[in-house]
Amino acid sequence: ENLLQGNSGISQIENFDCSDFPTRIAGEIKTFSPEGWVAPKLSKRMDKFMLYLLTAGKKALVDGGVTEDVMAELDKSRCGVLIGSAMGGMKVFYDALEALKISYRKMNPFCVPFATTNMGSAMLALDLGWMGPNYSISTACATGNFCIQNAANHIISGEADVMLCGGSDSVIIPIGTYSYLYITCLLLFPNFVPDKCYLRCTNAGLGGFVACRALSQKNDDPAKASRPWDSVIFHHFRTVFFFFFI
Repeated sequence: ENLLQGNSGISQIENFDCSDFPTRIAGEIKTFSPEGWVAPKLSKRMDKFMLYLLTAGKKALVDGGVTEDVMAELDKSRCGVLIGSAMGGMKVFYDALEALKISYRKMNPFCVPFATTNMGSAMLALDLGWMGPNYSISTACATGNFCIQNAANHIISGEADVMLCGGSDSVIIPIGTYSYLYITCLLLFPNFVPDKCYLRCTNAGLGGFVACRALSQKNDDPAKASRPWDSVIFHHFRTVFFFFFI
């Protein structure tokens, strides 16, 4: 409804304290609840990108008129799920690293599979009992588009009758490269002090995008902050793309 009415979904970040960042706005989902769509036991352990994926996937079926009666008539071996993720379970992976500082016994036993980009799509297929094509594509911001294209190709080629497709991510968190740098430091440096690395690297996620001028700093007017063709931003990205493709 907001999309049809032209209402912006960009607002102040509330998920964490971002007062130290020049960009303090994002497209957060403020009132999300997986209740009634995802089992409570799984909901407590899953990364939010998976919760978004399962909830939105099931709601899409409802919106599409796929009732229980319709579902019963489907050949589930010819129904597939192709929902990708650019970043996967960043939060669940980071939480596991924090738990490891105390003891491996404190770690979420599902931290490794729930951090992978394909697990959300797999969990939804398991939940629905669909046994057709099921995998994930990760192509940065184009992830959802590639998934839709490949899903359509499965139907066109006769490999499937129904495909549930799209993309899901949840990366509005104050971390990014820290998690990976943390692992590297643990492996290479026996005397590594994680807290010192944390102070230097926790801003790498949001801060990294700010550094490449990909995020607006118009915090006082979030609804009008998205200006991808702004002369400064466009010129900078043209330079970056030229550098990458040289």
